Amino acid sequence: MSFINNSRKKIALVDCNSFYVSCERLFNPKIRNVPVVVLSNNDGCVISRSTEAKALGIKMGEPYFKVKELVKKNNVQIFSSNYSLYGDLSRRVMRVLKGFSDKIEIYSIDEAFIDLSHIKDETTEEYGKKIRERVLRWTGIPTSVGISCTKTLSKVANHVAKKNKAGVIFLKENIDEILKNFEISDVWGVGRQLSKLYIKNGIDNAYKLKNISNTWVKKSTNVLGAKTVMELRGIPCIDLETEETKRKSCCVSRSFGKKVESLDKLKESITTHCLNAAEKIRMDKQTTRAVTVFIRTSPFDKNRKYYSNSITIELPVDTNNSLELVKTAINGLNKIYKYGYFYQKAGIILSKLKNSSEKELNLLTPILENKSKTLMKAIDFTNAKYGRNAISVAQAGINNDWKMRREHSSKIDTASFDSLPKISI
Repeated sequence: MSFINNSRKKIALVDCNSFYVSCERLFNPKIRNVPVVVLSNNDGCVISRSTEAKALGIKMGEPYFKVKELVKKNNVQIFSSNYSLYGDLSRRVMRVLKGFSDKIEIYSIDEAFIDLSHIKDETTEEYGKKIRERVLRWTGIPTSVGISCTKTLSKVANHVAKKNKAGVIFLKENIDEILKNFEISDVWGVGRQLSKLYIKNGIDNAYKLKNISNTWVKKSTNVLGAKTVMELRGIPCIDLETEETKRKSCCVSRSFGKKVESLDKLKESITTHCLNAAEKIRMDKQTTRAVTVFIRTSPFDKNRKYYSNSITIELPVDTNNSLELVKTAINGLNKIYKYGYFYQKAGIILSKLKNSSEKELNLLTPILENKSKTLMKAIDFTNAKYGRNAISVAQAGINNDWKMRREHSSKIDTASFDSLPKISI
């Protein structure tokens, strides 16, 4: 069965290699050629592995306690997740990528699709190498680049580039041969349940999925399933989402490193989460009209009674002022807190977000806004220059023993001069 291949369309997927590990290695050259893993919140599961760690059999998502002996035996370097570091380096990578095309979709913290339709076929692979080399030179982060005529095929190309350590793959010819050796579960858009359905019907690789009948696909799957099949055939069906849509709500929550009973400790956590959320919406030039506070105990603790509650408070005026939001959140916490419970998680949600440029018809708005803007701008500038929480509020506390368990944190902060690598001459 033959299909039309739109050769004029070229989409590149740039994917950072073992991104969290690469971020840690950037500031610590001693771990560049040794096995490294990064753990999830509270040091729970493996969420990033170096090539050396993969070779030892450490699997993605595996609970840390299960691989502890293997880690110790092979001297694997362990790091707690440092999301502020990863977020900063991600933004640097994306800024570099925007220099190669005006049509870019930031797909995740470590992936981006780029439209390269303006590049000639004969120079496409070289252009991909140029992208890879510049990102490495300017940010220190290694990447793999997969290029093809659809987003799904560029994902396939990227997967092959990583697996074969080729760096860049331009998937234009011999596509069927590659798809025949491409497992169905690795196809972009094919989740666990859909993968089971395909395998049950004898579709165990991408080539078989590409050649399945349209009638069967429409009857057995959904619209996304049909689009995936068409994309494997070289027919673009999934557009680049180049417009960055602003969030409709902002949630910040964390599980505690150890159970929390006191109201004061809960206030510290809610205050900290609220400050982070307020900073995020200010970065996006947004304001909020509603604050939700929630707390809960562990649903898995059979020895203690379960309790979960939340409250949403409407604000009289849209704002992104940290102090106002903290005050509102603490009032909400006071209403839902119950003494005698050991809480496992607390969080904050800022909803009803709108652009801060949208002026509200309220007599109090100009007065409150002028006072707020100057103060918030000064706080954000100071925290960006001297490190997060360089300026905070007293209610956030100092000795936050409730915070996430991060026993293996590298404590790298890109806003701090102390984190810069040092060279002895």
